[in-house]
Amino acid sequence: MTLSLRRTAPLGLLSVALLAAGCLSLDTPARATAASITLGTAGRYSVLAGSGVSNIGPSTLNASLGVSPDTAVSGFPPGIVGGSTNRADGPAGKAQADLTVAYDAAAGQAPDATVSGDLVGKTLTPGVYKANSSLLVSGTLTLNAKGNPAAVFIFQIGSTLTTASASHIAMINGAQGCHVYWQVGSSATLGTHSRFTGTVMALASITVTTGTSISGRALARNGAVTLDHNRVTAPTCTSTPPTSTPPTSPTATPTTTPPGHTSSVPTSTPTTTAPGGGTSSATLGGTSSATLGGTSSATLGGPLTGTADASTTRSDGASRSITSSTTAGTPITPPVAQTGTTLIAPGTLLATLAIVAGTGLLLVSRRRYRKRH
Repeated sequence: MTLSLRRTAPLGLLSVALLAAGCLSLDTPARATAASITLGTAGRYSVLAGSGVSNIGPSTLNASLGVSPDTAVSGFPPGIVGGSTNRADGPAGKAQADLTVAYDAAAGQAPDATVSGDLVGKTLTPGVYKANSSLLVSGTLTLNAKGNPAAVFIFQIGSTLTTASASHIAMINGAQGCHVYWQVGSSATLGTHSRFTGTVMALASITVTTGTSISGRALARNGAVTLDHNRVTAPTCTSTPPTSTPPTSPTATPTTTPPGHTSSVPTSTPTTTAPGGGTSSATLGGTSSATLGGTSSATLGGPLTGTADASTTRSDGASRSITSSTTAGTPITPPVAQTGTTLIAPGTLLATLAIVAGTGLLLVSRRRYRKRH
């Protein structure tokens, strides 16, 4: 491919030498003056032809199919048309008139760069590119919108446009097919299983070969449009480039349990085995109990109570039991959180208090029993 740019100042001897040797890649036109093309009612059509439309296989058009001034349409079905089918009627005639206006508007824009030969491997930024004769895309051509979703690419082709089999128009950095226009001075042929992007406005005919997909339109002013197992999707534009939204994490809502109430959040109940074969358990917002041959319980927000009993059997076979209870007059209140202070979990605190209280009650009970005997 040969790429020459119009600049207001000389490139310099070194740049010229590098360009001639193919060592310097210039993929940005001197000025991006391309203006968007208004298709009018022609934009409602996936395929529009002057002298007929023929199709082989289950080709799919997401928009309308039109032909004017001819009326010939074949291959639908099995082909599928997503919109209306217009044959030499008012809408088809109006679409052809609007296509002529759009074609002339694209051809009349001042070029930013001159291209020729094969565009394979090139990365082009927004602008108007003029080819004085035929143009080829034998592989991947990349169109870079540079973050501008409204960026326009116009290709003015003096003669034919040809794409090779499996060729591809790659769109990056916000480039959109709705802003890509191929104004073709004669006919266009899209190779098998290629992926083409943009609206083709051909003065003569358009041939879309087997398995090719178009993100755009095939609009022929005077000639026919031929399809073969194709998919033609008329593109829609978005005003902003796609952005990714970071996932949001759910925020935990802390709950406060008033003194003397049971927390609505399920909590685990720690259990401790106390000396003497008893157990101690504590529940946040509930009760804590310890058993040392008897029971000791504490309720958060209420008084601490304890009960201990002991029994002995005398030599005459009679048994005797002693029960002792104590009540701490000060209720146990939950700790108040303070900045910079490390608090003991309520369940752990209650379990510890229950064990201490139960152990003390058992010792007192045993001492009383020994004094009496």
